[in-house]
Amino acid sequence: MATQTSTKLDWITHELDQLQSQGLYNTIRTISSPQGAWLVVDDRRVLNFCSNNYLGLANDARLVAAAKAAVDQYGVGPGAVRSIAGTFSLHVELERRLAAFKGVEAAITFQSGFNANLATIPALVGKGDVIFSDRLNHASIIDGCRLSGAKIVAYEHCSPDSLRAAIAAERQAGFGRALIVTDGVFSMDGDVAPLPEIQAIARAEDILLMVDDAHGEGVLGPGGRGIVAHFDLHGQVDVEVGTLSKAFGVMGGVVAGDKTIVEWLRQRGRPFLFSSALTVPDTAACLAAVEILEGSTALVDRLWANANYFKAEMKRLGFDTGASTTPITPVMLGEAPLAQQFSRALLDKGVFAMAIGFPTVPKGKARIRVMISAAHSQDDLDQGLAAFAAVGRALGVVA
Repeated sequence: MATQTSTKLDWITHELDQLQSQGLYNTIRTISSPQGAWLVVDDRRVLNFCSNNYLGLANDARLVAAAKAAVDQYGVGPGAVRSIAGTFSLHVELERRLAAFKGVEAAITFQSGFNANLATIPALVGKGDVIFSDRLNHASIIDGCRLSGAKIVAYEHCSPDSLRAAIAAERQAGFGRALIVTDGVFSMDGDVAPLPEIQAIARAEDILLMVDDAHGEGVLGPGGRGIVAHFDLHGQVDVEVGTLSKAFGVMGGVVAGDKTIVEWLRQRGRPFLFSSALTVPDTAACLAAVEILEGSTALVDRLWANANYFKAEMKRLGFDTGASTTPITPVMLGEAPLAQQFSRALLDKGVFAMAIGFPTVPKGKARIRVMISAAHSQDDLDQGLAAFAAVGRALGVVA
C-alpha cells in the first residue's frame, strides 16, 4: 500500500521561501564569548553594536561574583512557582531594593520584561474594558493587550491629541475600566514618549497609566532610574514595567508602582502564579547591578557620552539616524534587502550590527539598529564609524 505524502507543512515551507526572497529571513548568529564591547560571532572576533547591554554589566566581575556566591548558598533553580515554594529571600530583597531605587511603594519581579507585560495588562483590564495603546508599542504590550480581552484602541504614535480624541470617542460608546499604556523609549526608533502630557490626560480622565520602561531603565533619569524620574513624575504614574535583561545586564522583568497594584499582581499575575521564579544566580546578579547603579552614575554618564559622540559622527558622515534622542541609533536604509546587505558587509569588516526589517518595523523602514554601550572605548567607536563609512560609500548610502 502506497504511503500518502503529507502536505500539512507545505504552507510553512512556502512562507520561509517568501521570507528568503524578500530579504526578510532572520539569520541567527551564534556567540561563543561573554557579552561586551567585542564578541566572538560564528568563531570570529567582532565589534559588538547589537546588544542591549547598555552599561556593560552582562559580564561585570561584580555580578559574576554575586551569582557564584548565591549558587553556593542557595543552589541554582527556585524549584517552584513563587506562590507555592519558590520565593527565596533573594527575591524579596531584590524587590525591596528595586522599589527603593525607583522611588515607589512596591515592586514585583517576573521571569522577563515580556512576561511582566503579559502579567500586568490582563490583570488590570478585561472584557468590557478598553486599552489606549500607542500605535508603535512593543510586541509584548500588544500581546498583553490581546490576552486581556479588552477592546484595544491604538492612538497615533506619541500624539497626546490623538489619545485625547480616542478617549472622547470611547467615552461616548461607553466602557468599564480603562488603561493607557505606552513604551517609555521606543526600541526601534529611540524616541521618548511625551509622558508628562500623557500623564496629564490620564489624571484628567481618571484612567490608569502604565509605561513600559524597558529601554529607559538604567539609561534615562538620574542614575538611570528611568523615564518617570527623567520627567520628575514620581508618584504620578500608576505602573512602571521594566526589564532586568538590558541595562541591568542579567535577565528578568519588574513591575513597580502603587502597592495595591503590586499586591494584585501577586494574586492574579498569571506568569507569577504559574511559572517558576527568577533563578538564584539571576536574582543575585540583579541585586549586584542595583547596588552598582545606586553607588555611582559613572556607567550611565559614559553610556550617554559614547552615544552622543557616535550619533554626531554618523550624522556628520551623512547617515539618517531618524528621530532618536536616546543611545538607540537607527541607521535608516529603507528596504530590507539593502539593510541585510549592509549588515553582511559590516560583518566582513569586523562589526556585528544586525539588519531589522518587517515585521519588527514597517515595510520600507528597514534599518541597522546600533546599540551603543558604556563598555565601548573611543577606539571601538572610531573603528565602527570607519566601517560604517566604508560600507555606506560602497553601497551608495552616503557620499
